[in-house]
Amino acid sequence: MARKKRDFTTFNLSFLDIMSCGFGAVILVFLIMNHSIERQSQDLNQNLLSEVNLLEEDITDGEEGRVRLRNTLSEVDMQMVEAQGLATRITQEMDNYEAMIEDLKRDGYTDTSDIDALKAQIQSLEAQVKKLRENSQQDSGSSARTFIGEGNRQYLTGLNLGGSNIAIMLDVSASMLAEKLVQIIRLRNMGEDVQRRADKWQRTLNTVDWLTAQLPVGSKYQVITFNTQAKVALPGTDGKWLEVANQAQLEKLSTELRKIVPSGGTSLEAAFIALQRLSPTPDNIFLLTDGLPTQGVSPPRGSKVSGQQRQKLYRQAIRQLPGNVPVNIILAPMEGDPMAASELWQLAQVSKGSFLSPSRDWP
Repeated sequence: MARKKRDFTTFNLSFLDIMSCGFGAVILVFLIMNHSIERQSQDLNQNLLSEVNLLEEDITDGEEGRVRLRNTLSEVDMQMVEAQGLATRITQEMDNYEAMIEDLKRDGYTDTSDIDALKAQIQSLEAQVKKLRENSQQDSGSSARTFIGEGNRQYLTGLNLGGSNIAIMLDVSASMLAEKLVQIIRLRNMGEDVQRRADKWQRTLNTVDWLTAQLPVGSKYQVITFNTQAKVALPGTDGKWLEVANQAQLEKLSTELRKIVPSGGTSLEAAFIALQRLSPTPDNIFLLTDGLPTQGVSPPRGSKVSGQQRQKLYRQAIRQLPGNVPVNIILAPMEGDPMAASELWQLAQVSKGSFLSPSRDWP
């Protein structure tokens, strides 16, 4: 019997129809189906590749836009910093002119023309200062320095970085070298250059750089370092508030901090007493540490300090804090001090500050 011719280009064939055509026809049908599937896959892959290319172009455009925006903000912030610095220098010149007028009066100088000329210069300088301050408020940036972290997590911290007089308390005790006691002991027996490059200490210094870069340009700050004793980080500034707008001074501060080799024990009480030498009182405090204190204002009697004794020393120390001032805690990791997180978190909550225990890739 002659076989009927069938159209194998369509897939609307029953299994019996295909089998009745013989084995060769079955193979032909499967080859046609396989070709059709491959063609559909190629078309689908081509469409997906086009979508991926479009997304990559969008991402590239977005990155370029972000870079342009960041550069624009940096330029505005730099202009504002320069204006703030110029205003500070003009204010100093005004003070000098006023002092000259007072000296002339005390010396019995009667020619008013020179005095009037000096007063005219003071008025001119006052007008310049007023204009600079108005411009800096209009072109408001928020940072005196640029600091972009190397980590993968540039996220919001919730830290309140505002205030007129901001104190940063930096723990420089030996425990800031590493997270584990064995590592600390090993590093203490190495050279000072190696200790300065310790990962934990470098992360802490980067955190200080990050903080100072975020401070409002119109505010003032001071950085106090402490181990068994407390002192200002920038020599010659004891008891003084520093201008955030003074970028050169901020850079000098960063350089001075990188000369420090963490050593000794920890006295929070000495650190908080050092705050009392600042006038006016700080209205925002940042405490960078890794645990509870190991001594008060004097060394401990024994070689070991128990956890209970550290809690007692800590609660004694916080009595020295000024009232109604937020204390923001940035707690670095440290083994063997389980109560530190709880105690310091409570201090942040009671003072209406913030508590942060950053990851290793922050800031």
